[in-house]
Formats: sequence, C-alpha cells, structure tokens
Amino acid sequence: MTDLPPDPLYLESVALVESLLQRARKTSLREPLAMSLATANPSGHPSVRVVLLRGFDASGFVFYTNTHSAKGQDLAANPQVALGFHWDELGEQLRVEGTARPVSPEAADAYWASRPRGSQIGAWASQQSQALVDMQTLAREVEKFEQQFEAREVPRPEHWSGYRVEPRRIEFWHNRADRLHERIVYEQREGGSWSVGRLYP
Repeated sequence: MTDLPPDPLYLESVALVESLLQRARKTSLREPLAMSLATANPSGHPSVRVVLLRGFDASGFVFYTNTHSAKGQDLAANPQVALGFHWDELGEQLRVEGTARPVSPEAADAYWASRPRGSQIGAWASQQSQALVDMQTLAREVEKFEQQFEAREVPRPEHWSGYRVEPRRIEFWHNRADRLHERIVYEQREGGSWSVGRLYP
C-alpha cells in the first residue's frame, strides 16, 4: 500500500475498498464479510456486535436488522457508528466511521426476497434483544409463523430493514513485521473530497 490514491472508494473506476473485500471473499473464513458494528445509546454508553456486510458501493456499507433491536434503538437515537473488519489471513483491517441512514423500502424488499425462507420466518419470530424465557418459546413462535405463512411468500415485517453507513473516515491497516504496521487514513472534507495521510502504528 505504498501509493495513496486520492479517493478510498474509487481509483480509476475500481473501488479500493471493494478490492479488499474481494480478497477477503477468497479467504477460508466462514464469514469473510463479518464486521463489528459499534453504536451508542442516548446516554453515550457504547455497544458492539458483529453483523454481516450485505452491500457496498460509493454511498457506503449496508447491513440489515430488526429495527426494534438494541442496535436499532441506538441508531434511532444516535446514527453515528463505527465499523471494524479484521482479516487475519490477509493481515488487513478496515476501520470505518460514519453515519447510518435507513435504506429505501425498495432496497429492503429486494434484499428480503433474497433471504432463505427460514431466515424470513426467524425475523418474524424473534423479538430481537428482548428477554427470552427459553428456546422452546422461540420454537413455538417459529411454528406459529410457519403456519401463518404456509403456502405463500413471507412478507417483510415493517420492523425489519437495512442501514447504509455513509463513511466520513476510513482507515486501511496492513500488518508488517515488528508491529510496524502501515496505517492509511482517509477523512472526508466538506464538499465531498478526501484528505489522505499516514498514522504511526
């Protein structure tokens, strides 16, 4: 990573981030597009969990979830988030800070339609982040919705959708010997251009 292109998302029509994601997909990792998502509640208390990247383009990084979940409630109160990817096989990390905004209903519908039916039923059955007495209770909810949607398509619940994290800061981290890692940071300026620089490891 010796050359520093002026834009982290596009370099001669090839996304620098997308190039990294493509290499990650070729690893043996079970979930190469897993990313840590950090949010904070209205009191400023942070929370982090792993979600799956389900889309990426010049506008940002997309994931889907139950909007009534703990992360959904955090995002409703404070849309400022951080993402973290770590690919040990590649010796690479990617850090992103930005603003999470809801995707369009059309985008959510399109992704919902691509999900396995079992995952669709699960989204109806799970009151994500709420207290659960036992797994039998969840199994009964799954059975209830399987019967409700038997022999027809499973509609997308209103409380299930996606968010696009629009980046304002992106850091590429490359492993090097003696912990002298290479760190390259892009920060968005007003007007949409990016500043680029290096950080000590």
